[in-house]
Amino acid sequence: MITPREDARPVRLMPPSFDSDYVEGAIKPFFLAGQYVGERPSLPMIDLALSKENAAPVHIWGMLYDGWAPNTEEDGRAVFIQGYEHRGPNNERKKIYASATTPDLYTAKYEAKVSRFYDRLFGDANAGKPLMHEYYANFFDLYWDLHLGVTGDAVPAGVRQFGASFTAVLGFWFPTLDVVRESYMRVRELRRPLKDWIDGRVQAVIDGDLRDPEGTFVYYWLKNGGQGQNFRRKDIVFECFHNFVAFSQWGNTLYNIVMRLEAVHGDPTMRTWFERTMSNGPDEADDGAFTPLDRFVMELFRIISPNGGSVSTLEARSHALGSAYSSILTPHAASSRDPRHWSNPDEFDPDRYKAAPTSVDNDEAKSREAGLARCPFSSQPLAVKDGRQAELTNSAFGAVYGVVDGTAYPVCDAAGYAPFGYGYRRCAGELLTVAFIKELLRRVWTGGIEFVTLSLENPEKLPVSSGTVIDDNIAFRRAQSATPDQ
Repeated sequence: MITPREDARPVRLMPPSFDSDYVEGAIKPFFLAGQYVGERPSLPMIDLALSKENAAPVHIWGMLYDGWAPNTEEDGRAVFIQGYEHRGPNNERKKIYASATTPDLYTAKYEAKVSRFYDRLFGDANAGKPLMHEYYANFFDLYWDLHLGVTGDAVPAGVRQFGASFTAVLGFWFPTLDVVRESYMRVRELRRPLKDWIDGRVQAVIDGDLRDPEGTFVYYWLKNGGQGQNFRRKDIVFECFHNFVAFSQWGNTLYNIVMRLEAVHGDPTMRTWFERTMSNGPDEADDGAFTPLDRFVMELFRIISPNGGSVSTLEARSHALGSAYSSILTPHAASSRDPRHWSNPDEFDPDRYKAAPTSVDNDEAKSREAGLARCPFSSQPLAVKDGRQAELTNSAFGAVYGVVDGTAYPVCDAAGYAPFGYGYRRCAGELLTVAFIKELLRRVWTGGIEFVTLSLENPEKLPVSSGTVIDDNIAFRRAQSATPDQ
């Protein structure tokens, strides 16, 4: 038996800058966790045995909660990490969230904000500059304008720093990196002031103490949730900063699109489809539920798949997965290219959605046709309380969609279209994200914008989404203009 010396010091496996709370709260769970890839669904839904309850990468809990683990009663929670059984009757909480992101609201309330964002991004002063740096110079103004109706100097420096640090952790990902630790601890330092600021802005929406309260997500969450148990005020505050996770996909998607449209190194097939779509009435209804531009954007998402998959927790039985920290990933990209669902899964073909089933099509009869005795999810609608003639309902497989003034706004409800998830787990901001990208493509087309790769010796490394860091080396120029300084 070896007896340690009395003066022996404990061995540190981490640098001294990594304090014990961070090691225990972030690094240890990261190394204990495992992620297992699950099946590609045959139907557009996930079994309820795979739960969203606390389904998030375990090493990021410390960015969301003081105690390094969920404390939902005190601090609130997001619908995206809440099990179906805890969302209220008929997926009520998801429907309340979606009430703020319906297409009619985009047209009436959000489109002008997105338009101002693209005015700045594609301003002449930014031509020839690395594009994604300018994207993030303006993104947080758009983010807080959509959520709370504030922008510019009304957004405190600490709030902006929180967003940048949160995005850095998501992008660089590995908690053993200095950049992740520094950003992570900055998020923890800034989170309480951020929540207090958000809560104050929520009160301003309640009091009508801003120019256009109806132009914010928070307004519809307040009206349609009534600050009840299924969308408490503390949950509204939590959603306002947890949405950094979901909205990080906007930057990732935009970058992947401009990379594929790049003049020399891009994808010729996508460029051809883009020119064809934009030249022939992109927003004119033709066949099916989706316009040509809808279909083009949907196909971009199917191919790019900015979100790797839907993360689930599973009840541990003797730690069958090897760790109580482990999770299961239902893959998006593999499901979207499954030959069981498409005859040409690897081709870029927006016209595939002319005949694809939608959430309106997938009713009780479709459920039985698929071999199910009944619809797994009730389609009981949630009528909004914000003054609109609107309701939120869902397909037989749980995909939530809006019906406004008698007009349905469905989503493609097929297991082979998976970038936004499946059924009751589907992203509640899907159509808002599609609208954001449609506006990007309109700007590119009408502005005669081309994308070019810059010859930069040391391009800036920018985090754009979970586990994704890009070289910021793509710029835009006006067609027929001189090549930007390379």
